[in-house]
Amino acid sequence: MANLPLSVAIGNYDRCRPLLDGEVQIDGVAPVFMKLSPEEIFFRAFRNAEFDICELSLSSSTVKTSENVLPYVCVPVFLSRMFRHSAVYVRKDRIKSPRDLKNKRVGLPEYQLTANVWVRAFLHDDFGVAPEDITWVRGGISEPDRIEKIALDLPSNIRLEDAPPGKTISALLAEGEIDGFIAPRAPDIPLEDYKNIGWLFDDPQEAATEYYRKTKIFPIMHILGVRRELAERHRWLPSAVLKAFSESKELAIERLGEMSACKITMPFVDERLQKDRMLMGQDFWPYGIKKNEHVLNAFFASHHAQGLSKRVVAINEMFEDGVQESFRI
Repeated sequence: MANLPLSVAIGNYDRCRPLLDGEVQIDGVAPVFMKLSPEEIFFRAFRNAEFDICELSLSSSTVKTSENVLPYVCVPVFLSRMFRHSAVYVRKDRIKSPRDLKNKRVGLPEYQLTANVWVRAFLHDDFGVAPEDITWVRGGISEPDRIEKIALDLPSNIRLEDAPPGKTISALLAEGEIDGFIAPRAPDIPLEDYKNIGWLFDDPQEAATEYYRKTKIFPIMHILGVRRELAERHRWLPSAVLKAFSESKELAIERLGEMSACKITMPFVDERLQKDRMLMGQDFWPYGIKKNEHVLNAFFASHHAQGLSKRVVAINEMFEDGVQESFRI
């Protein structure tokens, strides 16, 4: 029997490169890889379910799971993880501390973006700034008139408005029309020309490190999905996908630690890797459910509290039993 020819849309990450290069195979699959930006993948996946296997926004997947309409079966492959203390930019002439964001206007590209859920969670939990304390201004980072990729039904106490037509939230921040900016990308302006615009946290890495020490949460941004109709027809497919992506990630991390020649174009990689392992342990980027249960449950609780999901989603609703267990020898 021939392998299944399936489209696979993911980012060009080092942890996926052994798959992209053909060194690691997905059992029973002849993949057609598409290396695309998250914005393009998510828009096409959640609007039209265009891909057979693809990277998915954790937040968008949670919205759709809470409505029982997610067209993908989720696999606990966490292609993107990132501390988001560096995702918050503010007018430094107005905002001196996180608590100063109360009753201010903050731009974002979409209210439901995963990065923004995590930021609102730590603003609330660590600094007492609730989602309803801020007026949220939605718009594109580089292109105006961006809209939510999925429909939202937010509580009435959430103040969300659209940026003026033709205006980006980057321009609004530069012009002083908003006080802050939260997004997975930096404002699309020459920051060196705007001395009053900078990170909310003067040292985002220090703030994120303290957050991790307190919570043991390394925030999950993106998961992996298999088109539901395919997963139901081929029950082996989600587990095969989890196995292959896990092998690919393990190879990438193993090679990251081979320091005879640096694998990425950055200085101090060995030193950074050692510090990360001292803080987070050897398996600092785990896939699977068991080591990520506390992270997922924290996210689902915050997602609901922010008015994005009608109920708190349970792990076994999003991830089926077949990808929560693995064989042992």
